[in-house]
Amino acid sequence: MSAHVVLYHTASCPYCVRAERLLEAKGVTEIERIRVDLDPEQRQIMMQKTGRRTVPQIYVGETHVGGFDDLYALDQAGRLDPLLKGE
Repeated sequence: MSAHVVLYHTASCPYCVRAERLLEAKGVTEIERIRVDLDPEQRQIMMQKTGRRTVPQIYVGETHVGGFDDLYALDQAGRLDPLLKGE
């Protein structure tokens, strides 16, 4: 069982695409995608939850990972796989 992944994103964000590709390469088959460019209310929710304005903003389970650079760094440190497995 893998952790629930939420990705706040916009349509024109290359880092959002990179984050999706990395997650898919890790075997994540379901990503809850929330487009903040189409829904200003969702952008406000994202900003309140994360304290950040930029996308992507990624959650794995209850853990706020951050953006693509944070996700990549977590993977490089060997800590992404356990997080995705819910460990």
